[in-house]
Amino acid sequence: MNITGENRCFSGRQLRLQHRAESLDCDMHFSVFLPPQAEQGAVPVLYWLSGLTCTDENFVQKAGAQRYAAEQGIAIVCPDTSPRGDEIPDDPEGAWDFGLGAGFYLNAEREPWAAHYRMYDYVTEELPALVNKAFRLNPEACAISGHSMGGHGAMMIALRNPERFRSVSAFSPIVAPTQCPWGEKAFSNYLGDNRESWKAWDSCELLRAAEYHLPLLVDQGEADDFLEEQLKTELLEETCKEAQYPAVIRRQPGYNHSYFFVASFIGSHIAFHARELGR
Repeated sequence: MNITGENRCFSGRQLRLQHRAESLDCDMHFSVFLPPQAEQGAVPVLYWLSGLTCTDENFVQKAGAQRYAAEQGIAIVCPDTSPRGDEIPDDPEGAWDFGLGAGFYLNAEREPWAAHYRMYDYVTEELPALVNKAFRLNPEACAISGHSMGGHGAMMIALRNPERFRSVSAFSPIVAPTQCPWGEKAFSNYLGDNRESWKAWDSCELLRAAEYHLPLLVDQGEADDFLEEQLKTELLEETCKEAQYPAVIRRQPGYNHSYFFVASFIGSHIAFHARELGR
């Protein structure tokens, strides 16, 4: 693991690192913010998953999260959104919503994707083991959040692993990828044509079966161009009501899908996680 970039930030350290990811069989970059409290001992950690076309750097540079994380004494770990490299297969048509930058945080089962597109294993196993060994983090105090495709990833991963996280939040998440064009394209390519198997990666389906209710916060901008066709927040609202899942789902008038939206509410999300992490 090599540090490829470092900046002092709100008395903490913003790092960018590179390593060989065994689960993805390629070199990967990821970013870590260490609050000043990490110099004194282990701190809680928030995993942030970004959306389509993003890398680990979008959130780091645009969200303004470091200020709030430094105040609360929480580290932030930001993985990339897919495997990378010349040997990694991409969308044959060069589309932006599948392939490179669009891993959907699942484990692919179909070739040629299965050899590299194992972002679920990377985010839940390989990356946590790496950062827990390298930095002063408390592996018993973890939360997860994300935006758009990353909101899907955060909710899905938390619902599949409730014992690993104390809280989960999302901005503009793809809540039902089995029922929207982005998800249908990704799942059919990565997983195959058996739609029943897709449900294991769908947050609404997982919510229906959830035995433990993790604290969940969702913000959705009402001026989001993707809301009606791709995000379908009403499906999450309906599912939570049916399953009696006590989520906090906030619709924010006038906000769109951009990082201006994320930056506007990231402080409240970090405060939400801080309460659950005991800060």
